[in-house]
Amino acid sequence: MTFSAKMRGAAIVGLVALPLLTTGCGLLKSGTTTGQIDPPQGEILTGQDTAVGAVETTDANEMSKGITLYLKDANNYVAPVTLNVPKVDGIAKMTLAYLVEDGEYKDLLPEGFTAILPKGTQVKELNIDPKSKLATVDFSKEFVNYNAQDERKILEAVTYTLTGFPTIQSVQIRVEGKALTEMPEAATPLDEPLTRGMGINIEKSADLDASELGNSSPVTLYFLGKTEAEETYFVPVTRLVRRTDNMAQAAVQQLIKGPLSSSQLTSVMDPGAQVLQVAQQEGIITVNLSGEIQTPELKVPSETLQSVILSLTENTGASKVQILIDGDKEVSGTDEQSYSKPVTRPAHVNPVEL
Repeated sequence: MTFSAKMRGAAIVGLVALPLLTTGCGLLKSGTTTGQIDPPQGEILTGQDTAVGAVETTDANEMSKGITLYLKDANNYVAPVTLNVPKVDGIAKMTLAYLVEDGEYKDLLPEGFTAILPKGTQVKELNIDPKSKLATVDFSKEFVNYNAQDERKILEAVTYTLTGFPTIQSVQIRVEGKALTEMPEAATPLDEPLTRGMGINIEKSADLDASELGNSSPVTLYFLGKTEAEETYFVPVTRLVRRTDNMAQAAVQQLIKGPLSSSQLTSVMDPGAQVLQVAQQEGIITVNLSGEIQTPELKVPSETLQSVILSLTENTGASKVQILIDGDKEVSGTDEQSYSKPVTRPAHVNPVEL
């Protein structure tokens, strides 16, 4: 699934489209069918899985690289958007420049999405420790000129964007060379490096009491958002649920429950579906779902399959997902692909069509 972006001609010089097999999950235009994720490829991908934020290259895109940014959408969610940018040294540092409001790359962002870092923010330095995979980023003083309600969104956008690179697992923030122990407006603590464990677009399950928050489990789920142009895209939300050791099963159960009633997001699964079994072995999650998720033509909506794959790999660290329907592995998607073999997590989410 891809979506269009409003751009000036000069802004796209040197950019090329991502090859079909590496675009991953993205947006679709109104009136079209859901686009492809990385196709099911079974064991032939052993040892070759593409990391999130990376992209396989061909002659067509040797001078470009897909990067996944986390931007604010029209509904105030932090959502991933994948752009193709010229390959440069220090690409992680350059990527953060895309997150600056009204920055030099603002015309490359799709309509309905805005950068979250305060105007004028500069990335003075970014260092990556190859052993610990800790990225230390030093922002200019403008970084702290934000509204309190955006504080967590800023941290989520920076952390999720940087940890999309396979060389980065955690992020330490400095301002004008000095480490921050907490953010200045809402006092979000920064005494430890930030990781994806912080969650994104945090929400509480409707059946979780306030007294249970301290003993809850966070599961990250992928639902659908929609632009004014009726283009859909995946939005991750981290939902606090009752304590569980089976994160995979909890994730699929919450996908079936769907977005909260107060949410602007759209469900990806039939509420009558059931999780029959979830098991993990040797890096592969196998999930057995009931037939309610199928269409009358016995196909599964591709956005359902994509959401399950994204959510399961996000919560378990597994590299592949095998989906069964009532115990049958011969699963077909509405994207006209067979899902009979384990499917890898897409390299990119919500790629922009130039």
